[in-house]
Amino acid sequence: MKKLVFLFSVMLFSISSCEAQQKQRPATSEAVQFAMSMGIGWNLGNQMDAHYNGCSYEEGWGNKAATQQTFNGVAKAGFKSVRIPVTWMGHIGNAPAYTIEKGWMDRVAELVDMAHNAGLVVIINIHHDGFGAADTPSKGAHWIDLPAAVADEEVNLRIKQELTMVWLQIGKRFANYGEWLVFETLNEIQDGGWGGGANRTDGGAQYRVLNEWNQVCVDAIRAAGGENTHRYIGVPGYVCNPDLTVENLVLPTDEAENRLMVAVHSYDPWAFAGSAEKNEWGHTGIDVAPGSEESAYVGMLNRLYNMYVRRGVPVYFGEFGAVRRASATDEPFRLYYFRYICKAMRDRSIPALYWDNGNSKAGNDGFGVIDHRTGKYIGNGEQAVRAMVDSWENTDPNYTLQSVYNTAPQSSRK
Repeated sequence: MKKLVFLFSVMLFSISSCEAQQKQRPATSEAVQFAMSMGIGWNLGNQMDAHYNGCSYEEGWGNKAATQQTFNGVAKAGFKSVRIPVTWMGHIGNAPAYTIEKGWMDRVAELVDMAHNAGLVVIINIHHDGFGAADTPSKGAHWIDLPAAVADEEVNLRIKQELTMVWLQIGKRFANYGEWLVFETLNEIQDGGWGGGANRTDGGAQYRVLNEWNQVCVDAIRAAGGENTHRYIGVPGYVCNPDLTVENLVLPTDEAENRLMVAVHSYDPWAFAGSAEKNEWGHTGIDVAPGSEESAYVGMLNRLYNMYVRRGVPVYFGEFGAVRRASATDEPFRLYYFRYICKAMRDRSIPALYWDNGNSKAGNDGFGVIDHRTGKYIGNGEQAVRAMVDSWENTDPNYTLQSVYNTAPQSSRK
């Protein structure tokens, strides 16, 4: 009997069982329905989150200032939501008030208004204020320093106080904005090891501190009053990694009932999606990275679904993407990746926002699909967007994960 159970489990997890996987009935809580309204979204990436020498600048990493046309173009392309990552460092005053510079807050509000005018659900957050990126020039350059907070409780208390004051100010500025504006507490908080650092050996210390920070942020947002008392709030796990989130995130206690959403990211596998070291993905690929099997992605989505969505707690991918390929024979694998994962996400009621950093060049870090100033497509952006949006929006009963699987491109390699 045990052997039969094992074989049945393997069959359910195999690619041939895609149809069975997708027949899960997604939860229909009000919160999950709201998340579904976010659909496939878009990130105004490397924009308000760009920074240099301890201060954030909108045009600091090469993108031009966004305009109303930017968001009109995003909506016209079929995106339903926009995430505006915001780095606040360099614009925050001294303790104890930690006053946010008015001009920076005004610009964030202007962008939020533009996105809303275009009919988009909007997410803003605290982004690169967190220490942890491997290329951070010096430890302590970012005020949200997880390793320092783990090592010294006084540092932890100081960071929590600043988080409280920053979110109180953001909340009060947007207190009258409706539920179409989502707050996301933090972004990719880590120690610089991208999930493979001291978090694996410190007995859960980093996870505990991050859970404390999420609680502080939620409390501050609720305390800001107005619409914030019931606003949807995105809460990330460690480095926004889906599996580390499932394993270690403790959802904050919240006075608002079922108004928290779990925020994760995925560029899996990175050697395909991010660096383009490998140019093919899926069961027909030859030049593939480990973890390129469709079942690996489906398995990750199922873990998120079973942990959260099935119980009525929304999950969204605040970032996902795959870079443009240099070869016309490789680009079909990128488009297939989009079609497949977006369909798999839709089947599990998990919306996702594409990471667009404005870079339309092929290869490493080439995530750009829409010009950040004009809202027009760049590179082969339209082809990429159509693969994502159309796969999510397609409700034809004959359009299934298996039917997408059956359209995988053939490798030109021997």
